[in-house]
Amino acid sequence: MIPDTFASDPTSTRATILIVDDVPENLEVLGELLQPLYRVRAAQSGARALQVARTRPIPDLILLDVMMPGMDGYAVFAALRADPLTRDIPVIFVTALDGLQEEEKGLEAGAVDYISKPIRPSIVLARVHNQLELKKARDRLRDQNVLLESEIARRMGENLLIQEVSIRALARLAEIRDPETGNHLRRTQAYVAVLATQLARDPRYTRQLTSHTIDLIAKSAPLHDIGKVGIPDHILLKPGKLTPEEWAVMQTHARLGSEAIEHAEEDAERPVPFLAFAKEIARHHHERWDGSGYPDGLAGEGIPLSARLMALADVFDALISRRAYKEPFSLEQARRMISDARGSHFDPDVVDAFQVEFPRFAEIAELYGDEVGE
Repeated sequence: MIPDTFASDPTSTRATILIVDDVPENLEVLGELLQPLYRVRAAQSGARALQVARTRPIPDLILLDVMMPGMDGYAVFAALRADPLTRDIPVIFVTALDGLQEEEKGLEAGAVDYISKPIRPSIVLARVHNQLELKKARDRLRDQNVLLESEIARRMGENLLIQEVSIRALARLAEIRDPETGNHLRRTQAYVAVLATQLARDPRYTRQLTSHTIDLIAKSAPLHDIGKVGIPDHILLKPGKLTPEEWAVMQTHARLGSEAIEHAEEDAERPVPFLAFAKEIARHHHERWDGSGYPDGLAGEGIPLSARLMALADVFDALISRRAYKEPFSLEQARRMISDARGSHFDPDVVDAFQVEFPRFAEIAELYGDEVGE
């Protein structure tokens, strides 16, 4: 019986080599040659080799005989490559077969080297040493790549966090000046994400609303009213109904917000994707499907999709929220009012998505609630 492991220190940190051969004498020769330098394991069949290769310590290198009964070396090699645990172990084919054709076949299959029998000890030791050094280099490179990817992910996470905090801080500038809005930013951002995700299930919108695009639209949603920072207090904070002149000034917040974001884009060293959506939303979230909105009187699909999503989210939240000039409508009342404005104020497809996701809208309203209608 050939042992799975030749005599060696089980706590050794030396590289582990698995030798596979159906002839016991060949295993003994290779084992005695390699054991002084490496931890050596052995298997006398292809099936047993696969078992040993999957147990710890996982081999750093496999010397695999080609000509074996039952499962030959090529079949063993294919099985090793098919298993995620063993597919990266370098394999040297060892065979008594002679000729370039067999050597080419082994190397084309993916073996790292090819040794002919009868073996020459100096050649075996040199090739084993070289392949183990190459494996160490590959492992170091892999580990460095893992660390680099981890560091990149960490820094990207930090940048995204800074970006999100900056967005919310900018949006709060408008919100602070309009204290009645409360958690309006959180709610509308969540509404927009829900609407976009539901609409993306429609084949007509699948390409336009990828998960990445939905994330960018939702990220930019809190900036929809950033232009309010440019509205005078006596108009923005007026408790009663605005005069036509005051309303005309209030409407300029859409243009002011869009222009502010556009200036930010110009100052950026490279394009910032979410700012493009933020600009669309800030300028066009008061447009109406029938063309009666502001500031540009856009209609139908001429209104950017991001703004059509924001329009419904913004109006729904305004309906269920308390204002100085009105009491909050109930959730069901708001639902009916949104439905009644299908095809006039709002994109019909967006309203349909809203109806499907209305229970989720109600959950969001409660989760981030101020004083909303019951």
